[in-house]
Amino acid sequence: MPEFAPLKNDLILRAARGEKVERPPVWVMRQAGRYLPQYHVVKAGNDFFACCRNPDLASAITIQPIDHYDGYIDAAIIFSDILVIPQAMGMKVDILDKIGPHFPDPLREPSELDTKLTKDVDVLQELDWAFKSITATRLKLNGRVPLLGFCGGPWTLMVYMIEGGGTKLFRYAKTWLYAHPDASHELLSRITDVAVEFLAQQVVAGAQMLQVFESWAGELGPKEFKEFSLPYLRTISSRFRKRLLELGITEHIPLTIFAKGAWYALDWLADSGYDVVSLDWLFDPKEAVKIVNGRVVLQGNLDPGTIYGSKEVISKKTEEMIADFGGGKQGYIVNLGHGTQPFFDPENLGWFLKEVHRVGSA
Repeated sequence: MPEFAPLKNDLILRAARGEKVERPPVWVMRQAGRYLPQYHVVKAGNDFFACCRNPDLASAITIQPIDHYDGYIDAAIIFSDILVIPQAMGMKVDILDKIGPHFPDPLREPSELDTKLTKDVDVLQELDWAFKSITATRLKLNGRVPLLGFCGGPWTLMVYMIEGGGTKLFRYAKTWLYAHPDASHELLSRITDVAVEFLAQQVVAGAQMLQVFESWAGELGPKEFKEFSLPYLRTISSRFRKRLLELGITEHIPLTIFAKGAWYALDWLADSGYDVVSLDWLFDPKEAVKIVNGRVVLQGNLDPGTIYGSKEVISKKTEEMIADFGGGKQGYIVNLGHGTQPFFDPENLGWFLKEVHRVGSA
């Protein structure tokens, strides 16, 4: 591991550990992306995954919002994608313009687990570029803010691998759950194995905090979530800690879970081994605070659509949110309830960030 500069701003790490802080830290999901004009300059016609695999481009894109909103964002998150795990497992994934993720040859039958997937994935080799991007970015940040890494949740990745892309019906993934539950568990276990190693090696490369994106959690009912998602999320958190110790890392690395749409699961997630539970905008913050009762730090949960409103509306909603989470001086990290959108006005997002500082410092 190279020698990294000491942190000048460790606010989010202190907040994630549950410490009292001078103001709530803030970052936004998908903060490095298409809403910033300079993103398109750096991307310059390159394929999305080509940018991810190029440490110079990935690090430049990661740092763009840190520069653009200088002093107002408390963490950088590496420019990458949750679908790099299926790629490491042997599947081809493209990002099609105006369509999104596309798997030309998705999994459709349980027998294809052995014909389309690599059995024993060499994570260090297959995702070497991801670790190089993290290290390069951490060095370029020079301690300005912590660097966050991430991965997709097992159920979410299973959906993409079986459906072949985004979906509204979940026809093929649900067929697997209900017609082939044993094969579903095998696939989820194999994804989990890769996720654990990927997260741990991101820390070795320089990531200082991590988030697991279970983006399709809300497509499962409570019983199905307890069978096909929650056990694997718990396995990730427990095995990740053990793997870090095996790698000689004794520092506590904060781990966040974002299970979008799983409103019924907050109590379970608070006991699942994560330091932070990120909420989408469908949660009532006051109720969430009651449910977790100090067991974890909460993150979120402004409706991303608020950024399309006036500055007055953004201010009002930000004030309400921070107040509903208890004022933000302990147990809270400010974020959107989902990722940024390509049509955001960068000035409005900047106004939100500044308002977080104003309100949170009061």
